[in-house]
Amino acid sequence: MDAATFAVVFVALYVAHSVGDHWVQTSRQSADKGKPGWTGRLADARHVASLTATKLALLLPVAFLLGLDLSVLGLMAGLGMDAVSHWWADRRSTLAGLAKACGLADFYQLGTGAHPVHPVTAEGKPAAHLGTGSYALDQSFHHFWLLVAALLITTV
Repeated sequence: MDAATFAVVFVALYVAHSVGDHWVQTSRQSADKGKPGWTGRLADARHVASLTATKLALLLPVAFLLGLDLSVLGLMAGLGMDAVSHWWADRRSTLAGLAKACGLADFYQLGTGAHPVHPVTAEGKPAAHLGTGSYALDQSFHHFWLLVAALLITTV
C-alpha cells in the first residue's frame, strides 16, 4: 500500500462523510433514525445507503483522476465496515450506551436539556449553541471508522 493512496482515500471519505451526513441525509431520516423499532431501523438504513452512495460517488472519480489502484474487494470491505458501524452508531441508543460504558454519559448530554449545566437564556429557556456532546462523540466515532475503511480500501 502506498501511503499517499491511503491519505487520498481517507480525505475523500472524510469529505464525502461530511457531505453525506449533513447535506444528503434528509430531515426525516435524521428525525427517525434513532426511533425504536422498524421505523428507526429503516430510516437509519436509508440514511446509510445514501451516505455510502455519496462516499462511492466522490471516491471513484478521485481514484480515477489520480490513477489510484483500488480493488473492488477493498472498496466493498471498507465501505461495508463503514456502513455497518455508521448504522450502529446512528441508532443513537447504542452510541449513548457506549458513551455511558466509557464514563462519558455527562459529556454525551452536554448541550442538551438533560445536562445539569445546559445552556439557557436570561429567561431560563434553552439557549442556541453550536453543538452537543452527543454530536461530537458521534462524529469522532464515524471518523475512527473512516480511518479503518481507508485502511481496508487501500490494503485489501
